[in-house]
Amino acid sequence: MATNTAGTSARLHHTQQVHYLRARVGFAMGEVVVPLGYVPAGSIILRGGVAVITAFNYGTNNRLDIGTVADDDGFATDLALGTVGVIVADEMATSNDFYVTVDTLINCTLDLTGTAGTTGDGVVWIEYLVPEGLPTVS
Repeated sequence: MATNTAGTSARLHHTQQVHYLRARVGFAMGEVVVPLGYVPAGSIILRGGVAVITAFNYGTNNRLDIGTVADDDGFATDLALGTVGVIVADEMATSNDFYVTVDTLINCTLDLTGTAGTTGDGVVWIEYLVPEGLPTVS
């Protein structure tokens, strides 16, 4: 949903709730950067990860990073895609990218290398809080 602010494409719901961005990833994509979307200025990134629905089976690497343009693995580094399950972002506890001061594009980067894979399907997500409705600290 648009923020109703001219010049922004960040997603902002009209009620106070945890927001999220997500994108489907698959083995046929190869090595690529996949945009999840924009989070609005003042947001706090809470959690993220990838739900591997079907294991990826490339010959060498089956990995995924989640981050921003400035820090492509700021939220997750080399998440393993070779096993079915929910793989949580491993950098969130120490990330210095969790608070965004401008509308920020969140990406995931697939690292699928070696012998071409024939399977692999998942959903990458990021959860965040928007600034509206939060009390100010003076």
